[in-house]
Amino acid sequence: MAEGTQVNAHDDDILRSGLLHWMHLHSAEPNPDVMSCRRPRRGIVAWAMAAALVLAGMPSGAWDADRMLTAAQRISPRAVDGVRALQPMLAAAQALDEPARLQAVNEFFNRRVLFRDDTEVWGQVDYWASPLETLGKGAGDCEDYAIAKYFSLLALGVPTAKLRLVYVRAQIGGPNGVVQAHMVLAWYAAPDAEPLILDNLITDVRPASRRPDLTPVFSFNSDGLWQGVGAQAAGDPSVRLSRWREVLAKARAEGFQ
Repeated sequence: MAEGTQVNAHDDDILRSGLLHWMHLHSAEPNPDVMSCRRPRRGIVAWAMAAALVLAGMPSGAWDADRMLTAAQRISPRAVDGVRALQPMLAAAQALDEPARLQAVNEFFNRRVLFRDDTEVWGQVDYWASPLETLGKGAGDCEDYAIAKYFSLLALGVPTAKLRLVYVRAQIGGPNGVVQAHMVLAWYAAPDAEPLILDNLITDVRPASRRPDLTPVFSFNSDGLWQGVGAQAAGDPSVRLSRWREVLAKARAEGFQ
């Protein structure tokens, strides 16, 4: 898939459906009913990562602790426990450089949240949970991990322009294995740098070159939407991804700024 290509109307349908139709078009397996987040293994497809970010994001560098706790109290006691663990982690991570912040956030959610499908957690085929909803359940799928890490890093002052949520194709079982959809979070030290990948499947934060099992399909953040990881923006993600618009509103109501 070429980088920096304008997303057309057909692709827009794919985006709105959370990649369900994409799996039918591109997977080597029959079309699943839900995005898969199973553990990727070996593969031969490399990342096409020679990209430059287009839209500059404004760092937030803050979270509303009181609002976060109040929101958690409305969700569940488990959400309150999650916030009481999350806030000290965020406070401690403020003293770290950005790569160390990535590692701290990745470890926190990978250890605290169990992987479960949306049908098991929410009784829905595809549900994008807010960070506190995920902590409240103590479980989520790959999208939920990526979303929680994204907003936590924004709260730590990491600029939006350095972060992208990336839908990828994950090669399962080697070159002749199954291709499944997955979501990760990518961090760019500079616009033309190789990104580091935060993944719920592994605790280590690794450069994209060490994840040959993944190939990007499209990426987005609060500011823009791109096909693959290319430099040409394809619109406002809050408009083109209805679930993302809902998550943005929920996360801000929860005290993530």
